[in-house]
Amino acid sequence: MKGLAILGSTGSIGTQTLEVVSELRHAFKVEVLTAGKNWQLLAAQAIQFEVNAVVIADETCYSNLKHALKPYPIKVFCGEAAIRDIVEMASIDLVVAAMVGYAGLSSTLHAIASKKHIALANKETLVVAGALITQMAYEHGVSLFPIDSEHSAIFQCLAGEWENPIESLILTASGGPFRGYNKLQLQNVTKAQALKHPNWSMGHKITIDSASLMNKGLEVIEARWLFNVKPEQIKVVIHRQSIIHSMVQFKDGSIKAQLGLPDMKLPIQYALTYPQRLPNTFTRFDFSRALDFSFEAPDLNTFPHLQLAFDALHAGGLKPCIINAANEVLVDAFLNDQISFYDMATYIEQSFHFNINGNALNIDDIKAADTETRILTRELLKSVN
Repeated sequence: MKGLAILGSTGSIGTQTLEVVSELRHAFKVEVLTAGKNWQLLAAQAIQFEVNAVVIADETCYSNLKHALKPYPIKVFCGEAAIRDIVEMASIDLVVAAMVGYAGLSSTLHAIASKKHIALANKETLVVAGALITQMAYEHGVSLFPIDSEHSAIFQCLAGEWENPIESLILTASGGPFRGYNKLQLQNVTKAQALKHPNWSMGHKITIDSASLMNKGLEVIEARWLFNVKPEQIKVVIHRQSIIHSMVQFKDGSIKAQLGLPDMKLPIQYALTYPQRLPNTFTRFDFSRALDFSFEAPDLNTFPHLQLAFDALHAGGLKPCIINAANEVLVDAFLNDQISFYDMATYIEQSFHFNINGNALNIDDIKAADTETRILTRELLKSVN
């Protein structure tokens, strides 16, 4: 049995990972679960899956979690350092990196240094430190298995094609809830509208990123590092049905696509079980249903986040780290009703010009750039409010 550590088990990806494990109990043993603040759900998961240890990041929740698990032989730890260190456990074979945002970087780096294979759902890890992560993974003989549906689709399309040259990777995007809107319409959208994705059920942060197309921009940067391609080889197309999850075009002009329902459990399972395809009871796509597939170019003028991500990728260095940090601050401000949806686009463009220097292969420089960007972005928000 493969020993799992699920970092961020109470979030959207974490809970769905446990659903997959429930289907495949014969293949996996959940050793470790971690969460930020939701100690109640973490305790329930730990009991259900009879885990070895749990970690809660928020130290104020430790006593409640400890008390809830007192009758069970489950080790209980707290704090961000404990989340980082717990991945060293010898019984862990695969670490599911499902923490949201930049917060997932430290634990992923430590897991790679501990020679644990990674099932990666935290795209921000490769956005802010792609060169460093891929270099470390190579040096430690660690595999990175993508969980994002788009990157899983590309990974599946490349299976058996490793020696064939790639012409382009084509990432699909639903367009989010505001596909077809103009700038004027975007100025008046509400938080409730932005959180209502037409196809996917996700956490708040990624749902807002999907609405602004920043999520697709982050996926573009992630794809560059996962598949070792040049920025100009990555393309984005709007496919509102979210059935084709992404495509690969090879040098001979042929295109392979991976299809499936908009459900994260299939890409999660593929990351956990690769190279096997184990049977499951997930709902299947029915081709007998009348369904048209449509494709269109993204509107980069109305949704500048995507173009900015391409610009950051071409600029290289710490630029992807900078726009990621600024975006996390801006999404949080929007979710807390401090700025409008369209304000995010205005401020994210300004953040691109922050003058922050450093080496993208140096973790201290990456951390410093992230911290400084967050400070500058919050100051920018204060100056206009």
